[in-house]
Amino acid sequence: MSSEQDLRRRIAQAPRVVVKVGSSSLTLPGKGVDGARVDALVEQVAGRRLAGHQVVLVSSGAIASGLPSLGLTRRPRDLATQQAAASVGQGMLLAHYSGAFGRHGLTVGQVLVTADDVIRRSHYRNAQRTLFRLLDLGVVPIVNENDTVATDEIRFGDNDRLAALVAHVVQADALVLLSDVDGLYDGPPSRAGARLVREVTGPADLDAVSIGGVGSGVGLGGMATKVEAASIATSAGIPVLLTSAEQVREALTAADVGTVFHPTGRRTSTRLLWLEHATTPVGRLRLDAGAVRAVVDLRKSLLPAGITSIEGSFSAGDPVELLDENGTTIARGLVNFDAQELPGLLGRSTRDLARELGPEYEREVVHRDDLVIMTT
Repeated sequence: MSSEQDLRRRIAQAPRVVVKVGSSSLTLPGKGVDGARVDALVEQVAGRRLAGHQVVLVSSGAIASGLPSLGLTRRPRDLATQQAAASVGQGMLLAHYSGAFGRHGLTVGQVLVTADDVIRRSHYRNAQRTLFRLLDLGVVPIVNENDTVATDEIRFGDNDRLAALVAHVVQADALVLLSDVDGLYDGPPSRAGARLVREVTGPADLDAVSIGGVGSGVGLGGMATKVEAASIATSAGIPVLLTSAEQVREALTAADVGTVFHPTGRRTSTRLLWLEHATTPVGRLRLDAGAVRAVVDLRKSLLPAGITSIEGSFSAGDPVELLDENGTTIARGLVNFDAQELPGLLGRSTRDLARELGPEYEREVVHRDDLVIMTT
């Protein structure tokens, strides 16, 4: 058996799997939830659950479900209207899921999360504990980003990345990404001669692949976000299968459909996984050679003495990039100071700062536990 076939069998037999489905696979433009599509998806997911496997369903569709009730035909651009549509549509979507799973004798539980629930340790533990308990009780958790309260600054941006992080949080054995396209192609699927990429063993396999598109008019993610989600999951040791929602039965039974992504790494901190793959840095800190060596080679925290300049407007807790003397990004981390505080601290030791300004200044600019190295 080839490594590709073996991976497909591994995904099909995974004791705990996360399945992600997009808005365009659940809704009709301008009409909201398509009950027939929900029923078809649930039939296969329920079958998997009733066969003794644990399943977490990450479902988009809240905003798209609420659009018709608001007289809208496409996803709104402004955040406030998106939140309003999600508020209306989330209940509608969950009602469809509850009814569909209920016909199979299964109970669902809604879990709405924001990025804070992944990066803040207390929130992360609570989310993990809730999901584990739901699974232990035989419930099918249905996870979605909490679009009604998430702001632009703390959004995952799409449910593909959310699914990859949820797979890590629940220690899943596999991730299945369902889309309206039946896999990853080496170019636009509509282009003559476009070829399905059957497996991806590592980043090099994507060098010849042209990835584009921004998704449907009701959804947010495109193929690029799905490949990014696959990268997040596989870097944490989780195999991924990408295919269409119409092929969900085949995807869950090791059939030869879609694209499989081989694991490339091992499990790490979910917070650091989020920091590396799912954040947009809002500032830059340029380091001298000694600080680069301390951060990259010695895995130490970043102190103000090693910073030569700063860029951007950021607050304590924001993600920032760390650059070497040549301007190359060497790490990403969560900063402990506001941008306006840092200029007066650069190049100075924490001991001197504490003596002059008080003990609260005897702290790292970026702690090593809140820092991920971006170079090998």
